[in-house]
Amino acid sequence: MAVSSVPFASPAPQLAARERRLALAGAAFAAPAALLLVAILLAPLIVLVLLSVTDYRLGAVAVRFVGLANYAEMFSDPVFRRAIRNTFLYVAFVLPAGVFGGLALAALVHARKRTRSLYEVIYFLPVTSTLVAMATVWQFLLHPSLGPVTPLLAALGFGRLDLLNDPDLALATLALIGLWQLLGFNMVLFLAGLSAVPRDLYEAAALDGAAGAVDRFLRVTWPMLGPTTMFVTITTTISAFKVFDTVVVLTRGGPLGATDTLLYVLYLEGFHYFRTGYAAAMTVVLLAFLCLLSLLQARLIERRVHYA
Repeated sequence: MAVSSVPFASPAPQLAARERRLALAGAAFAAPAALLLVAILLAPLIVLVLLSVTDYRLGAVAVRFVGLANYAEMFSDPVFRRAIRNTFLYVAFVLPAGVFGGLALAALVHARKRTRSLYEVIYFLPVTSTLVAMATVWQFLLHPSLGPVTPLLAALGFGRLDLLNDPDLALATLALIGLWQLLGFNMVLFLAGLSAVPRDLYEAAALDGAAGAVDRFLRVTWPMLGPTTMFVTITTTISAFKVFDTVVVLTRGGPLGATDTLLYVLYLEGFHYFRTGYAAAMTVVLLAFLCLLSLLQARLIERRVHYA
């Protein structure tokens, strides 16, 4: 008897069609997020770069392409160079003090039992407050004749210091205020990292001879806080570079330009002098600094990071 052979259809075309359908479905689901990303992040960034190579002024009709003239003017401008110097000095103080101060507060609060929630609320209060509103409070506290800080410093033997109007002290005073607001947020992040450290690691370290608190911190706690430290360092750097509110409310760049910061000078150029193209070039430089420092910090710190 002859047996008729029926050819079997190859599954390859059906699999390819199924993969195409899945790919189209995935693209349809991702399209809204991708469009939102382009509209909110990429499109403004492209417009910013384009404006930075023009002489556009806010409200002007005509626009002229000037190439890198804005960047050349910027780096030859003494006001911009002073703003860069002041901003880096501000960051150099706030960054290490904010990271290690937040870690120290977290370690102290984490060790509390009954009063831990109370201290968490107290230290986190500056984060929840509006910095512009708190800046007016600081303005009163630091007033040379009305505020309590100047008489207190005089009683301690420092003399009657006008902290906001002394060119040698104004930037450091703003840095202390910025640190006051940052510490609570960094403390909460480090508290979360401390709570995630497994307890059995401390028991293993004790068996290996890590008896003291400092020894346990260096062998167990600090390495396990690597991811948290990297995140806190990057976010603190970005926050420090964006110092603006306290400068506007308390000093307006004075005295004698001692508190001119990059974001404040950028604001003046863009919204007071209406030099939008020049302000856009400053913004590009600020973004470049932030991206470069964030990548450098991530590269350096991640080598020492231990992921659980």
